[in-house]
Amino acid sequence: MSSVQCSHILVKHRESRRPSSWRQENITRSKEEALKELLEYRRQITSGEKKFEDIASQFSDCSSAKRGGDLGPFGRGQMQRPFEDASFALKVGELSDPVWTDSGVHIILRMK
Repeated sequence: MSSVQCSHILVKHRESRRPSSWRQENITRSKEEALKELLEYRRQITSGEKKFEDIASQFSDCSSAKRGGDLGPFGRGQMQRPFEDASFALKVGELSDPVWTDSGVHIILRMK
């Protein structure tokens, strides 16, 4: 498989490589707070309480939020390694556990 298409929700923390986003100019939450927030989003998605795209649009710290978290198709070598490895390991329609990168902590939904 040469490429995948995924959506994600990113929660940044104060140790992220760029601790700011479209939502917040100066992110001050700790890594632990970021993980707790992300796990709550994941719970809401897996319980059917909320849709992935809706949470991504409102709460993701990535600019992909305006597309419901959709990153479009990407191949190997285009994303940070932990994100890439997790994305390629997922089955279509599968939601990842938290994935840590230099950007923050993510949950990833494989679309294609």
